[in-house]
Amino acid sequence: MNNIDDHGHICIVDDDAQIRLLVSQYLRRHGYQVSAAADARSGTELLSSTTFDLVILDVMLPGRSGLDLCREIRASSSLPIIMLTARGDENDRIVGLEVGADDYITKPFSSRELLARIRAVLRRLRVDTRAANGPDGDVRTFNGWVLDQRRRELRSPAGTLVDLSTGEYDLLNAFIEHPNRILTREALLEFAKARSADTTDRVIDVQVSRLRKKLAQDDEDGQLIKTVRGVGYMFTPITDNA
Repeated sequence: MNNIDDHGHICIVDDDAQIRLLVSQYLRRHGYQVSAAADARSGTELLSSTTFDLVILDVMLPGRSGLDLCREIRASSSLPIIMLTARGDENDRIVGLEVGADDYITKPFSSRELLARIRAVLRRLRVDTRAANGPDGDVRTFNGWVLDQRRRELRSPAGTLVDLSTGEYDLLNAFIEHPNRILTREALLEFAKARSADTTDRVIDVQVSRLRKKLAQDDEDGQLIKTVRGVGYMFTPITDNA
């Protein structure tokens, strides 16, 4: 995004021509630039040739699925991703979050709801970026890990850059700001700004699981993020930050 007033460039990947047309027209009327693709292959080509601010990605695509494309995007980028799914089952939404999506919306959906979700995700990104680049921007260290809040980058003790989705970044920040405290799932939803109408506690469990894996702490002993059964989680770092 060039500046705070930019609406942004949205990429839509959906095999339904009517959805691509209607969503594109609606978003353009609200000031967004929109490009669209009908399948994962075309979506990959589009994403590799153009800079986007957010991707709207259908789960059910011909050939490679939207989940596969989401994994591919997340492997090298923190680009915000909103998944579209025709299924209402919670498990399908959880899978989307497990592969790195920032939000999800179930078909059929209203254009107004989709626009609200887009604005919420981009607003979170802008607020986090402004805060990190402002006077309070900081570098936080724990157990050899380094979180650069100015660059929104996490580096491992070996110096490897570890990609985080927007939700994972927000969650890690929440833990870092509240170390050695038991945080309920409800509190984490608030701190991590992960609220939406159909968000459940299980979403936090999924995000914590993903974060543990990325922190290479997915075993039950010596975890940075400890499970407090029946209550929530506790972040127990060794840190040099005041």
